[in-house]
Amino acid sequence: MSRFTAFDDIRGALTGSLVLPPDAGYDEARRPWNLAIAQRPAAVAAPVHVADLRTLLRAAGDLGVQVAVQPGGHGASGDLADSLLVRMSEFDEVDVDLEHGTARIGAGVRWGRVVDALEGTGWVAPAGTSPVVTATGYTLGGGHSWFSRTAGLGSDSLRAAWVLRTDGTHERVDDASDPDLMWALRGAGGVVGIVTAIEIDLIPAPAVWGASLVFDASDAPAVLRAVRDLAADAPSSLNVFTNSMRMPDAPPLPPEIRGQSFVMVQAVSVDGSADSFLGAIRSAGAVRRDQSGPTSPALLSAQSNEPTAPTASRGASVALNTLDDPTIEALIAYRDRPEQASIIGIDIRMLGGALEAPRRPGFASLQGVGWIAYALAPLFPGVPSEPGEASLSGFRELLAGAVAERTVPTFLSPGQTLERAAPAIDVARLRELRAKFDPSGLLHEGRLPR
Repeated sequence: MSRFTAFDDIRGALTGSLVLPPDAGYDEARRPWNLAIAQRPAAVAAPVHVADLRTLLRAAGDLGVQVAVQPGGHGASGDLADSLLVRMSEFDEVDVDLEHGTARIGAGVRWGRVVDALEGTGWVAPAGTSPVVTATGYTLGGGHSWFSRTAGLGSDSLRAAWVLRTDGTHERVDDASDPDLMWALRGAGGVVGIVTAIEIDLIPAPAVWGASLVFDASDAPAVLRAVRDLAADAPSSLNVFTNSMRMPDAPPLPPEIRGQSFVMVQAVSVDGSADSFLGAIRSAGAVRRDQSGPTSPALLSAQSNEPTAPTASRGASVALNTLDDPTIEALIAYRDRPEQASIIGIDIRMLGGALEAPRRPGFASLQGVGWIAYALAPLFPGVPSEPGEASLSGFRELLAGAVAERTVPTFLSPGQTLERAAPAIDVARLRELRAKFDPSGLLHEGRLPR
């Protein structure tokens, strides 16, 4: 019996769907969020309940294929050949407990829905900048948000998870019932079980305030130094992102930014105005635009201009110990070269604050890391990819001297493994736990080094 025939035989046992390579909908079903990554799994399933998941696990075991879970298509990094790809969109419950500041979120729920549910409540979620990333995938991968200096990584908010183990057991797990599993779920997620829902802490935010300052690109060195210096005094309630943008002269872009270069500093506070901390940044250059005042996660999400449909993209992320003057000068000089025009944006995020004191043990951590720098080089139809790849490689090499020991798994690039996200002792512990929780290797190993 062929594999196609065997998979076809279990369709009738599923309430959800199962799509195979010969089917008309296969190409759309297998598509990851980043269209630059090609993945051709043996089949793509969309279960609607735990019974479907159990059926899929049994079938995968019988057929000798691994199960890879991508709740919404983000986080793809390989081709998934000979794997069963599982989408979790039907696991869509959201239950917010405002009295206790918690939320139960199904594995298929995207952050935008959670953010909207919390609008005006005095609570915010540890959500990333994109409203279309699933809360579960983000949380299980570590997750850095607008509020990470205030409340830590997204994985640190994980109170409990509903996990389907490879033996078919489905249960609520927390630190009291299975601390080893929870440690692995906080950053390495799906390599130890299939998570159907999570329970997270919300963040008290009585007065969310934001500021957006835009400067000419020529002011970038002084602005970056001012942001760097602010890190020494900034309270944990204040979160700061800096973006250096060089936009191509491309018709899809709005006229006001097409072909323009600028530097933007975004600050978000959960405790009212933080204007008093931004004076040195404002005086670092000529401010072209200065907006500040009360805001909300929904407004921040709308202003982030993150793509809301799958696109082809590529980028490079580097976690940094320091952002000293030589590093700033070298980065800006590299950025200004005409041959680096493929990089349209460099995002630098201030770390520290609550990230230095995680509340819960987990695989993911940014303790001791000062900054995260991310370079974006989009893929445009008809434009050769080689210059962008060379620019991103040069970006990594430029910052190699300041690289921190670890980064957060959600910032790993395609092809990078969890060795970049944790010391060797933690990777070894994760291997041992995977062998304990999945002795037959039924679950795809994801970014675990092979």
